[in-house]
Amino acid sequence: MEFFPETNEDHLQWLKYYQKAIDVNIITTITDHKGIIIYANDKFCEISGYTQEELIGQTHRIVNSNHHSKDFFKDLWDTISNGKPYQAEIRNKAKNGNYYWVDTVIIPVHLNNKIQYLSLRIVISEKKELEARNEEYIRSLENVLVMVSHEVRAPLASILGLLQFDYSTISKNEFNKILIYFTQSAEELDLCIKRLNLNLIEIKNKAKKKS
Repeated sequence: MEFFPETNEDHLQWLKYYQKAIDVNIITTITDHKGIIIYANDKFCEISGYTQEELIGQTHRIVNSNHHSKDFFKDLWDTISNGKPYQAEIRNKAKNGNYYWVDTVIIPVHLNNKIQYLSLRIVISEKKELEARNEEYIRSLENVLVMVSHEVRAPLASILGLLQFDYSTISKNEFNKILIYFTQSAEELDLCIKRLNLNLIEIKNKAKKKS
């Protein structure tokens, strides 16, 4: 069943309710064709720490975190200038210096032969923090794998080689030298395994603290 407000007044009333619903969780701004902010909702003020008076007349450079490159913003402007919507995850900087991430959609709007840009943003800082923790966890595991590859394989290869040696063809003195080398390789392997266990415990403890 489709819904049609009966009068223009009903249309306006429903649009107001719709805007209120959006403003609860979505940062909304409208800029002119030069990117000057001409409207900023309360959610933007709440997240950025700026008042509407401080935001109106500024560009979004006021919350620029310098995280993204000039090419990133060039692509943004090239896209919306060609009348296409733009979507990206952007890191901004609040007035107090804190960083926050927003999933951003910018839509070109043509009204009365004028171009304005409607921006809708959802805060995704928690998602980005989780991604960063996961990336750190993966890097830590990769470091452990590198250690296993370099420090475990060498003494293990030596031990395996010594196990396959034909000891019936060597003297007692040579056998003793091989035995010493065998023992040293085993001690290196044991030490490496201990370091590996300590690294895994450290990674596990870090993951617990950040969760």
